[in-house]
Amino acid sequence: MARPTLEPVTADTLPEFAAFLHQHLDPSRSPQQWVDGFITPWMPGQPNHGFVIREQGQIVGGIGTFYADRLIEGRAEKVCNITSWCVLDSHRQHSMRLAMAVVAQKGFHFTDFSPTKVVVGMLQFLKFRPLDNQQVAALNLPWPVFDGMTLISDTSTITQRLIGHALKVYEDHLRFPWLQHVLIGRPGAWCHVIYKRRHFKGLPAAEILHVSDRDLMSAGWHRLSRHLLLRGMLGTLVERRVWGPKPWPSVIRSGFNPPLYLSETLQDEQIDYLYSETMAFDL
Repeated sequence: MARPTLEPVTADTLPEFAAFLHQHLDPSRSPQQWVDGFITPWMPGQPNHGFVIREQGQIVGGIGTFYADRLIEGRAEKVCNITSWCVLDSHRQHSMRLAMAVVAQKGFHFTDFSPTKVVVGMLQFLKFRPLDNQQVAALNLPWPVFDGMTLISDTSTITQRLIGHALKVYEDHLRFPWLQHVLIGRPGAWCHVIYKRRHFKGLPAAEILHVSDRDLMSAGWHRLSRHLLLRGMLGTLVERRVWGPKPWPSVIRSGFNPPLYLSETLQDEQIDYLYSETMAFDL
C-alpha cells in the first residue's frame, strides 16, 4: 500500500484545507472564515499556508502556518507560526511528518502558541523550547489617576500618534475585529497594548496579548485598569512574560500547556504573539 503523500498548502488548495479544518477541528468557524484567517499580508510571497497529508487524494491531516517578516530589536527576521494541527485518528502515525516539513524550511524561527499536551511532547522532541506561561489575573478597579499620562483608544488618534515600525505593527493588526488597541503614555513615548475581550470565572475580562513598553505599561496600569473596568471588563489576564509585574490585587495562574519556539538566535524575551494565530484567529 502506498504511503500517504505530503504536500504544501497553496492558495489553490487552501479552501480544501479550510473545509477539512471546519469539519474536523472547529466547526464553529466556517470554511470561509478559516480561509480569511490564513490570508495575511505579513510576508509577500510566503512559501505556503502549511502542509497536508493525502490518502487517495483526500486530506487526512494538516498543519497550518503563518509567516511574517519581522523587525526584532532592529534586525530583520523571518518567523513561522504553527497553527491548527489536525490529523485523523486513522493517520496519527504520520503527524510528525507535518511538523518536520514545517521546520525543514530554512531561514525561519518557529513558534507554536497553542499546543496540546501531545503536541508539546512532539515539538520538544524537535528541540522546541518552552516559554514561561504563568498568567496574572488582576482585578480592575476605579483607580484615581494622577500619573500625567494619556490613554488613547480611537483609531484615528492612534494612527496620528504612532510612527515608523510602531505604526506598521498597529496597522498590520487592525483588520482583526476581536483585537482591541490602546496607547498609554505621552507625546513621543507611547506603549501600544493589544487585548481581547474574554471571560474569567464567568465574568467579563480583558486578555492582554501585547505590551510594547513594559515601563510605560507599569506606570499607566491604574489608568488602563480603570479604562477596562468602565468598559465592562472586571478583570485583566496577562502572561508574566508579556508584561512582567504582578499588580495588586491579583493572583498567579499556572499549569497551562506552554507556548513553544525553535530558534538558533532568538531568546525567550524576543518571542511575542504579534503576527501569529493568536492575533489572526479569535481563539
